[in-house]
Parts: sequence; structure tokens; C-alpha cells
Amino acid sequence: MTREKIYLFDTTLRDGQQTPGIDFSVEDKIAIAAMLDEFGLDYVEGGYPGANPTDTAFFAKKRTSRAGFVAFGMTKRAGISASNDPGLTQLIQAKSDAVCLVAKSWDYHVKVALGCTNDENLESIRDSVRAVVAAGKLAMVDCEHFFDGYKANPAYALACAKTAHDAGARWVVLCDTNGGTQPPEIREIIAAVVAAGIPGSALGIHAHNDTGQAVANSLAAVEAGVRQIQGTLNGIGERCGNADLVTIIPTLCLKDTYATRFETSIDREALVGLNRLSRAFDELLNRSPNHQAPYVGASAFATKAGIHASALLKDPKTYEHVEPESVGNFRKVMVSDQGGKANFINELKRRGIRVEKDDPKLDTLIAIVKEREASGYAYEGADASFELLAQRTLTSVPDFFQVESFRVMVERRFDSHGRLKTVSEAVVKTIIDGEMLMSVAEGDGPVNALDIALRKDLGKYQHEIGDLELADYKVRILNGGTEAITRVLIESTDDSGARWWTVGVSENIIDASFQALMDSVVYKLLKNRQMAGQIAAE
Repeated sequence: MTREKIYLFDTTLRDGQQTPGIDFSVEDKIAIAAMLDEFGLDYVEGGYPGANPTDTAFFAKKRTSRAGFVAFGMTKRAGISASNDPGLTQLIQAKSDAVCLVAKSWDYHVKVALGCTNDENLESIRDSVRAVVAAGKLAMVDCEHFFDGYKANPAYALACAKTAHDAGARWVVLCDTNGGTQPPEIREIIAAVVAAGIPGSALGIHAHNDTGQAVANSLAAVEAGVRQIQGTLNGIGERCGNADLVTIIPTLCLKDTYATRFETSIDREALVGLNRLSRAFDELLNRSPNHQAPYVGASAFATKAGIHASALLKDPKTYEHVEPESVGNFRKVMVSDQGGKANFINELKRRGIRVEKDDPKLDTLIAIVKEREASGYAYEGADASFELLAQRTLTSVPDFFQVESFRVMVERRFDSHGRLKTVSEAVVKTIIDGEMLMSVAEGDGPVNALDIALRKDLGKYQHEIGDLELADYKVRILNGGTEAITRVLIESTDDSGARWWTVGVSENIIDASFQALMDSVVYKLLKNRQMAGQIAAE
């Protein structure tokens, strides 16, 4: 049976840039385009040349080697010929393989936004597509607000799509711009478009996630005949985001309902790099990955309930819909007070720590974990701290250094210019090989000062922690009142790209933070000696 191809169109660099807080530089765009190109997507839309200096500079040269490099922009303005429209001219002259023209397909928008007649808009679509084709480039048309436009005036929405197709557009993309269309409506309307004479092999879908159904709508469109899907990495985009290609791609590749009928440019070997692509993109954005993201999240194949963990050890298929390794992820049986021995043995084994089921030290470890979790610790989110606890209980951890004491001072004072400022200073005394070392540091707040002081002079180990960075710091108050118990979770990273999480709990936020900081440094030293398991370092 011959499988039809689903073409994958990434608009991270264009529509994804509409995400609040995201502003790609030219260098960012070059790096992301290379990532997308290497992964194997069919089209990479780079932005809107002529609309801003960044996109204009980005399109000064072709940025992909395998994927079609796509420039985005508007159709010509009404009342001006295609050859005399400066915006369209700059769009065609960009160093791209294809041009994606955005066109109004809702008559309400034609009247209000463009201020022209319906026929003038159709003329703009037709002449713009012809100009792109004449320039030797592949033409696409994004029919903006198509589904809302169809519900308001079916004949005109269809006229816009047919005009684009008849003029020579390779792809006519139906856009759910406001993101409110439901999957049954998507199927029904696309069926009408196909019946009107535009084959599914020339249709695309561009779904927004305002009702949380962008992925569902994209797949519904495929069922209705569409053969191009537009989306973004990790679903970024304006408002609630776009269809998430990181979810759509493995669904198309791994689920029989699609994989038996369709193929994509991403083969099984390339799909293993999906988790790495998703995380690398989040790293470039300097944001923490969504732990519960389908397929690639840290919790996507995690379980902590004892009965689930026991079944997983017997056969992973009991609680996994695909193999984690197929998308570059891994199975994670989490340790918690809900877990039995199966959880602990499995997690310890994955970290290279062997222990027999009847070893009394295992019972001791389980008792310690349950007691600590009852007092506020959460090891399921702090793998590195769990591994240190396990190694100390079952085997041993090298005594790299001891902290004799630490002190933190916060002073509010006027500086020499008469401005009120708050200064945090920390002093940490450590003992290494019997020698006392004292470090003093100022920081942006007491925890930052403490972190700097702890890592300022670690004697013979100082060169080993130069690349250690505190990536994230979270505080949770576990009960009310001024004597509240505080849990601190710290995420750390180093130049290898590894990340690990450590936890501290105390009535004192500074003490809780210091516990987590100490665990992070010790774990880093263990990691440098290949004495730490892989899971916490992922």
C-alpha cells in the first residue's frame, strides 16, 4: 500500500515570534533554522522580509540546505499592480525558495481591514500568486480567518481559496486564525473545499490553540484530506500558541492510524532526535521545558504509583503508549512515599546502584525517603538529591569538603549618592583536607550571595565547578504562618548540557537553599568522576 506524504511546515521563526517575551535576533534565527533543517522538516518559514530589519537581514541569503526556505508577506495592495507594489517586490527578491502570501478570506476583514471590494481582494490574490510563480518561486497562500470567513460567507471564502489555487499556488493553507473552530467543523468545511475543486494534496492547515485543540484540529484536517500541516516548535505562538509540531510529528510517525496511511520527511531514526530538538529550542529561549509535554516532557513517561511501577517493570507497554526511546526520551519510575520497593530498585538500577530486594539498607533508604517526604522533601522533582541520599545510605559518597559554618547578612542602607539600597553578604567556612577556607561574597539577595560564597573558593576542587551554573530557583511554602516550612528546589547545569535538580527543606529559607546548593556542588563533583547516574543529569 502506497502511503501519502504529509508535508511539515514550521513557522516558529515567523508566527512563533509573535509569542509574548520572544524576540529572535538574526543569530537566533540562523541557529533555529539550522536545527529545523537538520531535523528534516519540509518547509521553514523564516519571517517577513521588509517588515523589520531583523527579517530583512535574515533573508539576505538562503538559510537552509534541505528544507524549503519560505518568506512570508502580504498580497499586493488594491489599486496597485503587482510589479509596482514595493512590499511584494521585496518579498519576491528575498533569498527564499518559496513565498507564503497571507490573504484575507473573510469578507468582513476585506471591508474593515483592507478597505477594498471583495473583487479587488480576489484580484490581489490572483496577481500576487502569478508574480511569485513568474519569478520561479513556489507560491503558497495563507487564507487568513478562513474557517470564520466560511461560516460567515461560504461562497466568498471558497472564492479566495479557488482563486489562489487557479492562479498557480502550490499550497492553499486554511487558517483558523482565531483558534476557535472545533474538530467537527474543520472536517466539514475542508470537505466542502475539496468538493469545490481544490484537491487535498494542495491544501494545508494552520491551527491556533485558543481552545487547546490546535493539534486535534490539525489531525482532523488530515483526515479530511489536507496534506500540509503548519505549526511551531513546542507550540509557541501568540495568545495560546500554535499547533505543536513536537506533538504532531510523533503522532503521525508512531500511531498506526496515521503511520499506515501516511509518511513524513521524518523517519524513525530522525525521530529519536525529537527530544533533543525540543530541549535545545527551550534552552535557546532560556526557559524551562514543560515537564508534562506529550512525548518529550520529563514526566511524559514517568510514574510514581506503586502498582503502576510494578506493572512497568514486568512489561512497559502496560502504562506506555509508545516506547520512550523512539522520541529520544526515557522511562522514569519516580521515588516517592507512594512507591513500593519496585520503584526504588528500578530507579537505583538505572543509576548504576545495585541492591538486593532483601538488603536491609534498602528498607532503611525507603524509610528515610518516606520520613523526609512527610516533612516536606519532594525527591520526585530532585533526582540528584535522591541519588546522593541513596549513595550515602547504600554505599558511600566521597567527603569532598565539609562546611564548618555559614553566615548571611542583609543590610539596608544609603549609598554614597544618598540612594537607599539593600546589600546581601554571605560568609562560608569550609574544610578541605583539614584546611579551613573562608569565602566572603555579596550578591543580589541572600541566596545569590550564599551561592557565590560557597563556590568562590573550593580549594583543589575550584577548577571543577567553574562551569556550574544555577539555572532555576523555586521556593514553595508548605504551611502557613511565620514559622512555615519552606522547600527550595534548585536546577543546575554545566557546559556538558546536563541538568540536575536538588532540594532542601527547613523552617529557614536560607538553610533550605544552602542544603540544595550543597547537594548541587557535590553532585557536580560526582558527575565529573562518572560516579553519578544518567537520569538526574539528563
